[in-house]
Amino acid sequence: MNITEVKIRHIYPEGRLRAIVSMTIDNEFVVHDIKIIEGPERVFVAMPSRKEADGTYRDIAHPINAEVRKELEDMIIAEYTRVIKSME
Repeated sequence: MNITEVKIRHIYPEGRLRAIVSMTIDNEFVVHDIKIIEGPERVFVAMPSRKEADGTYRDIAHPINAEVRKELEDMIIAEYTRVIKSME
């Protein structure tokens, strides 16, 4: 798997939701609605999800293991940081 593009679609200057991101894999598959959320200790990535009838949320797409999750999160947060710094 090769992440070929990370695109920051929308930035939110206030609140816990900081940005909405799209990610392209191998120039062939896109995942939209990835969220960057401000947590109590750091920003983190939340994969696209939907709300179930019982009020819980279920991921629509997600990495299978911690290694891939870290790779995705590192790339997404790096791009978010780059875009934020370019706006200053």
